[in-house]
Amino acid sequence: MTRQAYLLAGPTASGKSAIAAALAREMGAWILGADSMNVYRGMDIGTAKPSAAEREEFHMGGVDIVSPAEEFSSGAWLRSAAQWASKVPADVPIVIVGGTGLYFSALLRGLDRRWTKPPPEYPVVRIDRAVVRARIAERLDGMFMEGLEAEKRRLHAEYPVWSKTASLAIGYRDGDDRDRIFVRTCQLAKRQDTWFRHQATPIYVEPTVDAVRECWRTRGPWTVEFSSD
Repeated sequence: MTRQAYLLAGPTASGKSAIAAALAREMGAWILGADSMNVYRGMDIGTAKPSAAEREEFHMGGVDIVSPAEEFSSGAWLRSAAQWASKVPADVPIVIVGGTGLYFSALLRGLDRRWTKPPPEYPVVRIDRAVVRARIAERLDGMFMEGLEAEKRRLHAEYPVWSKTASLAIGYRDGDDRDRIFVRTCQLAKRQDTWFRHQATPIYVEPTVDAVRECWRTRGPWTVEFSSD
């Protein structure tokens, strides 16, 4: 199934989700999340998952798909995305936002097809790393205040054995204190930046609603193939 969609990628704590939500609200769009950790049920605080109210407002796909005990892959995400897209009315715009570059590549050029150069082109939020680090620090303070430690204990009690993919989640390992989470999250943001720079043809946009809106107006929407194969 082929649909038109508005895309926005970027590293963690770049503000991409808030920007996408503001524009989706303007457009009356539904949102598909492209984040490899938001797929896990119960991992809400530590993954900065959109609120329940936002998930309902935007009929959000790509979230709460499996438990931490279950393995997950790009192919599984594609299948879930295709099922979600099949329910989006034809006259409703689609916004896809996230930080997992492999999901964007899977949508735009498939998993098993021979990849050709240049890599797919789509908008990526460009933001100074010092700003990202400050935002990560501030967000971490909020996560601990909201109960990240209690969430981690509850999930490990409910799911004593986690899948290999879920175990990669930052903030949920034994010994993950604030300093360690901060360092690992900053490293993640750097890896995401590097991935988009080398595995995509990024259309860099400033982290503002106006900048992304203008990019979508002049360059979008993008043709996306939702395949359940």
